[in-house]
Amino acid sequence: MENNAKPYVIGLDLGGTNSVFGIVDQRGEIKGSTAIKTQAYPDVNDYVKAGVEAMQPIIDVIGGIDKVKGMGIGAPNGCYYTGTIENAANLQWKGSIPLAKLFEDALGIPVALTNDANAAAVGEMTYGVARGMKDFIMITLGTGVGSGIVINGQVVYGSDGFAGELGHVTMDRKPGSRLCGCGKHGCLETFCSATGVARTAREILETTDRPSLLRDIDPKDITSLDVSIAAEKGDEIAKEIYEFTGEMLGAACADFAAFSSPEAFVFFGGLTKAGDLLMKPLQKSYDENVLPAFRGHAKLLISGLSGAEAAVLGASALGWEL
Repeated sequence: MENNAKPYVIGLDLGGTNSVFGIVDQRGEIKGSTAIKTQAYPDVNDYVKAGVEAMQPIIDVIGGIDKVKGMGIGAPNGCYYTGTIENAANLQWKGSIPLAKLFEDALGIPVALTNDANAAAVGEMTYGVARGMKDFIMITLGTGVGSGIVINGQVVYGSDGFAGELGHVTMDRKPGSRLCGCGKHGCLETFCSATGVARTAREILETTDRPSLLRDIDPKDITSLDVSIAAEKGDEIAKEIYEFTGEMLGAACADFAAFSSPEAFVFFGGLTKAGDLLMKPLQKSYDENVLPAFRGHAKLLISGLSGAEAAVLGASALGWEL
């Protein structure tokens, strides 16, 4: 990682709403950051131009672009092999977008791009609790469920750059199971994401008349944070929701262990703020469902990177590989 002539990299966390740029040094410290609204630029060329303009002041502070080794981008539906974003559902740019090439041309430095969960895995391996690990699985629990799989020290990209979509393994094959944004039914993401937790809450509230603090909230407005707060106050339904979520996620991870025997599962994202409410049933379910040969091997860890910085750090870590 050492490169005294070019001691910095740029990380871009490209989200559906905001795009956050950060300049990161070799110790994983963000030396400067800035942001633009992703949705404000229907034309991707205008987006790149706005991003470069927004970065200019923080690039000047570290001595100019000559001090930057490369740039990494974490983006929805990002393909590492091609540097393109492919038909991302929550972005307004349709088709195949050659974003890495556009930033390379604009900045004059090499740029790598991957999907956001793979970027998080690289960041965790470079700066976080997976430092020194060669085999682990990163699970991101946000609006959806993403994953980055690291085997023998390398992120698994597969034949086309899109490997590791563990959020879309089928957990419920019954007719009428939950519809996922991907078009399939019963995906892990429909149960174990922040939106999945809210869906579970609405289903229980609609199909029972049991008392709950969650009944004080309009059902369509319930969030996973509301469920977490209610559970912390001892609400039985809220606690059951997290038990169900943890059981489902633990069983899925037990299956994942069967193909890569990871040293650890690292969980990142808003849902991890629920702490033991999620992790205790997750651990119990994992232990009950994992093959005996793998029992007791993998650690179940919460990411060591702070939420605000993790995505930028993860993306920036790609820059050191260029």
